[in-house]
Amino acid sequence: MSAEALSHWIEHRMVPGVRAISTLRGGTADDFGWEQGTLARSTLREVWGWDASPVWMRQVHGTECVDLDSLPRGAEPTADAGFTRQVGRVVVVLTADCLPVFLSSRDGGIVAVVHAGWRSLAAGVIEATVRRMACDPAALVAAFGPGIGPSAYEVGPELRACFLDTDPAAAAAFQPGQGDRWWANLYHLAGLRLSQLGVTPPSTPSWCTLKEHRFHSWRRDGRTSGRMAHLIWRTGSAISSTPARRVVGR
Repeated sequence: MSAEALSHWIEHRMVPGVRAISTLRGGTADDFGWEQGTLARSTLREVWGWDASPVWMRQVHGTECVDLDSLPRGAEPTADAGFTRQVGRVVVVLTADCLPVFLSSRDGGIVAVVHAGWRSLAAGVIEATVRRMACDPAALVAAFGPGIGPSAYEVGPELRACFLDTDPAAAAAFQPGQGDRWWANLYHLAGLRLSQLGVTPPSTPSWCTLKEHRFHSWRRDGRTSGRMAHLIWRTGSAISSTPARRVVGR
């Protein structure tokens, strides 16, 4: 199977010995969702040469973070975040507007990825993940994958209240819209949570899944929307043994 069979992807800058990618639309396998993603998922393993398939989590917009090293092979846990210390074990979340957050210790010894939709973000999924990783937060490196942008994510006052009730500083992540509507910035909200934990937040990217058609978007495409995969794994060395592939963006 050639790399062209896989969707194009963004590779995120993490630390030596760690790779993190977000898949994009394009190629012949670009939808990794539960209904259509069986072929695409098997393509991922074949193209990247992993010994084992990624652990595909059943996401429910909650705060559960699982230690993938404690799971039997083939498990499909119900969770919205996962972490591993094992070389070659791949952690993955799926999104189509929600924000993926990658985490790694600076020594590359532990990696995680978080599905941060507004519900899980407000409920504390990032906090739960950092807690379960059991690292000094100041020793973690974070990166954002593509999510819906702040000029496209229109929400109601009840969503804004979910954040402001626990953190008045979250007001900076909302701009007034029409009537009682607000424009919400998921990147900013996630950055606040990271910062409050002691994790240096990454710079905010300019990506918007709704406005850019190289991304899948539920708000744009509804039930026909596919799902992007956001994957992170330890390569076990400062220089990855994976052959160079086409990378779109950084």
